[in-house]
Amino acid sequence: MFTATDRVCTVTLNPAIDQTAGLSGFRPGRVNRIAWDRADPGGKGVNVAGFLAEFGVGVSVTGLMGQENTRCFTDLFAARRITDRFVGLPGRVRTNIKLVDEAAHGEGAVTDLNFPGPAATPESLEQLGAALDVLAEDHAIFVLAGSLPAGVDDDIYGRLTTRLKARGRTVVLDASGAALRHGIAARPALIKPNIHELRDLVGPVDDEPAAVAAAARRLVGQGIDCVVVSLGGAGAVLVEADEAVHAAALPVEPVSTVGAGDAMVAGLVLGWLRGLSLGPRARRATACSAAALTTLGPRLPPPAQVEARMTEVRLSPLPA
Repeated sequence: MFTATDRVCTVTLNPAIDQTAGLSGFRPGRVNRIAWDRADPGGKGVNVAGFLAEFGVGVSVTGLMGQENTRCFTDLFAARRITDRFVGLPGRVRTNIKLVDEAAHGEGAVTDLNFPGPAATPESLEQLGAALDVLAEDHAIFVLAGSLPAGVDDDIYGRLTTRLKARGRTVVLDASGAALRHGIAARPALIKPNIHELRDLVGPVDDEPAAVAAAARRLVGQGIDCVVVSLGGAGAVLVEADEAVHAAALPVEPVSTVGAGDAMVAGLVLGWLRGLSLGPRARRATACSAAALTTLGPRLPPPAQVEARMTEVRLSPLPA
């Protein structure tokens, strides 16, 4: 279906700069001193593109981006030889701040502060459509990923999927809420909801992998080729028309959850490009996701180190 030389394009409508800061003993309402900090260009599609580029895949990026603070993005794209086709917006790229309290544990260890970004305009959306038409001439797979900015209707991913499929292109959709519900109506080739997003789509679902597979199969029956359901620490369930597997999560000491889901998407796309069947794709995606957990920010260890863990992934077949 694909070849190792096929190019991939990721679409990020609401990119962000992920500002992470560490401290010990966070005290609300008091002066807190930061021990360390880092800033990473982010947004789900940007993360997927960065991961794929680390494995030598030819990647382009597009979407909508504020033009006043793009330096970290342009540096990333240049360093990883990613082709930049973003449509510019007036204003600044939004910032997501994560305060990591190294003295805390569990849910209280990280506090998120997410700022809004610039609003899309009708003109910018027209420019994005034109850019996708050009990119569709020589890109085989398009990954539509992430949240929507102000000024964008909930059905945008459905409309973009229809537009790209009409040009013979394969679409991966990683979204949530109304954007995902509208998007699946256009039948993308692959979606990656988590268990909560799956329940939003199909109703109550037990956590047990066989039940998750049965629910995901309902979406496959609607014309989606592959449904991948993330179960967090319980791994993932992958379902196609004639096969379903549960991939157990690899044991790791998490450093950060940022980008783990995006790494899984990158692993799935990479598996397609390398002609892998569902089981080996599940191993690669799981290894990529686990590797992202071991790093701070959206990055992976060296590819050889990631691939070495693929054989450790435990797969269990599920009723087809």
